[in-house]
Amino acid sequence: MLKWVAIVVIALPVLAYVLILLFGWNWARGPIQRQVTEKTGRELVIGGDLSVRLGWPSPRIHARKVTFANPDWAKERQMVSVEDAEFTINLLELFRKRLLFPEVRLTQPVVFLEQAADGRKSWLLDREQSDEKARIPIGRLLLDRGRLGYDDVKQKTSLLADISTQDTQGGANDATGIVFSTKGQYKGLAMSGKGTGGSVLRLNDESLPYPLNVEGTVGGTSIKAQGTITSLLKFTAMDMQMAIRGPSLAQLYPLFGIPFPETHAYSTGGHIVHSGSTWRYEKFSGTVGKSDLSGSLAVENAGQRPFVKADLASKLLDFDDLGPLIGTKAPVSTPTTPAKPAPAQTAKASHVLPEIPFKTDRWNAVDADVTLRAQTIRRAKELPIENLNTHLKMQNALLTLDPLDFGIAGGHLRGLVSLDGRKDPIRARAKIAARKLQLAKLFPTFDLKKASIGEVNGEFDLEGTGNSVGRMLATSNGRAGILIVNGQISEMVMQQVGLHLVEILQLKLTGDRRINLQCGVADFGVRGGVMSTNALILDTDVSTVLGNGTIDLGKESLDLALAPKSKRFSPVALRGPIYVRGSFAKPTVALDVPRVVARGGGALLLGLVNPLLALLPLIETGPGVDPKCAEIVQEVRKIVPHAPKGAPAPATAAR
Repeated sequence: MLKWVAIVVIALPVLAYVLILLFGWNWARGPIQRQVTEKTGRELVIGGDLSVRLGWPSPRIHARKVTFANPDWAKERQMVSVEDAEFTINLLELFRKRLLFPEVRLTQPVVFLEQAADGRKSWLLDREQSDEKARIPIGRLLLDRGRLGYDDVKQKTSLLADISTQDTQGGANDATGIVFSTKGQYKGLAMSGKGTGGSVLRLNDESLPYPLNVEGTVGGTSIKAQGTITSLLKFTAMDMQMAIRGPSLAQLYPLFGIPFPETHAYSTGGHIVHSGSTWRYEKFSGTVGKSDLSGSLAVENAGQRPFVKADLASKLLDFDDLGPLIGTKAPVSTPTTPAKPAPAQTAKASHVLPEIPFKTDRWNAVDADVTLRAQTIRRAKELPIENLNTHLKMQNALLTLDPLDFGIAGGHLRGLVSLDGRKDPIRARAKIAARKLQLAKLFPTFDLKKASIGEVNGEFDLEGTGNSVGRMLATSNGRAGILIVNGQISEMVMQQVGLHLVEILQLKLTGDRRINLQCGVADFGVRGGVMSTNALILDTDVSTVLGNGTIDLGKESLDLALAPKSKRFSPVALRGPIYVRGSFAKPTVALDVPRVVARGGGALLLGLVNPLLALLPLIETGPGVDPKCAEIVQEVRKIVPHAPKGAPAPATAAR
């Protein structure tokens, strides 16, 4: 019996070897193809020769012209097409009914991986393409002149990459590294890139970091990064040094899901770390337009909405770069977001108030807590703003700046601004206090060396609705008050306002002088965007200017009348009301011509009788009026509670 058993044991391998010599391994193609098709429901075809180099425990198998079909729902017919495939199979694992390939080498492979809108993945080998365990374990994958495609309908992503291993003859580390170039569409944006990485098998490994060095563009955004990513498709974790630049931070939304505001062109670099539900951009620095920006930023995705917490600093913040944020400038157009005609904006090209609407559609996509400190804010017209300190919060589409705090014109502005994006149009509230501003510094481009006016204090409390700053002001209600006390002003300016011809000529010859400014008061009630004067007074040593009228914020128009009243004798004064009218963009200043003509005509008629009488209608006898500045100051302090209380009472007009 033992003799026959020994004969059979020896004869079977010999017989198999004889069959292989006579017929080769091609006879095994049919059984292999049938088994794979039966298990997966997808056709495997070995169109060329099949050969085996025996070895234990992993024989090496070589097959030519191999194709493996995609599921019926996929766009591409074949998931894998390979000119030459060489792989080893672990027989010990095969005896345990487990399939394991220690090494796979593919020449000119073309692989198309697809994910359906319902979540099915073509690379999962169960019949429903839903079992994450239905994969073939591969120890090491080497590619020569490969092409890899990936489609995800739901994410609007379609990529095609040329990929090869860096050195198929080197050590393990070199052999599994890849070099690639890719192009296509990522989340609806045109994409291209190139770089190097680790083993292609680790691209979707959610436990091991994947080394990656890449540079490319997504839409108008350029990215250069080096570090590691765990699961390239899912971004399970990331630790990379990254440099990003583009035409607007808003275009990062498809990449990171964070609704950054529209900005000018930017460039930034720093350390980006991602683990679990948290993203951190650490120790970054860069520029936005002409402004510098640095700090740290973290995004937490565990809640109902992403939560952004940032601490930002700037040495120089250019006011022009804030334009897109507050609606003074349209967003920058790019090839992926082409500029569209804006008839409404063109029609209002002469408007001064910002008319570009805020984009609130993404406000409820994120909550935020951001602090910003800027040493200097630069304006095109040289108005110095410095030491900006603001705390921005976004909670369920309600945006608040509290405080909004900065130095300006030698003084200080502090307030609260809120924009409720839950309403359409936006409901806005602004409560601002101005303290100790120097008027000469408010207008640095004007020659006010002769008019060193004292402290300016003010309060602005307005509410309005609208999707732009202009519309918010056009519908606003509230009150605005400004108070100036104990300053000095150019006498030439005041004599010109009163049209005191002799004094103007005298000052032209002797030079301008400074005179005391007793008080200046501007108190407006605001209703429906129209500012109406409650009090408009400028009182100096030589004259008092009383004003009244309206400022229409919706129409951006002025309709003010100023009546100068002289406190001193003036031999020749063509006094008459002065009207300030027109638009914000093109205001006009005009005299009450009929009154001036009548006054001049009277002088002419008297001159015909007696030349000395011609001066009578032009003589300003004074003493004008007493605007009772002390009482007015007390009243305005109800609007401007922090106005200087130690100011001496202004002198009366009977001087």
